[in-house]
Amino acid sequence: MPERSVPVHPPSLDDLAAWAEMAYAELPRPFRCLTADIVFRVDEFPDEETEREMALESPFDLMGLYRGVSLDQKSVSAGADDVDYVFLYRRPILDYWCETGEDLKHIVRHILVHEIGHHFGLSDEDMEAIEAQT
Repeated sequence: MPERSVPVHPPSLDDLAAWAEMAYAELPRPFRCLTADIVFRVDEFPDEETEREMALESPFDLMGLYRGVSLDQKSVSAGADDVDYVFLYRRPILDYWCETGEDLKHIVRHILVHEIGHHFGLSDEDMEAIEAQT
């Protein structure tokens, strides 16, 4: 059995951002074209306002978040200052990774697709189908 390499240090914010960028680049082109204006951020945890709004018991309860107005709800008169964000939260992602042993890059990709899916107003089933295609 080959020896498994274990990282000495947990992945940084920049590492997760790079993996999210790679996962995004692998998504179908039509999907990326419709999401080009989304701002992607990787933070350690959700901010206190988000914790309150979502009634989180712990900041570890949220690995990702879409903040914006989904395309199915967006007005044609939406202004340039109506920015949509996808947040990935490093510490909750790493906590989940340690608990499950799943591939970390797969976790990041799954969260990214799920949160972008909210931009389209997609159901969980729609998002699973998109993931299966890529």
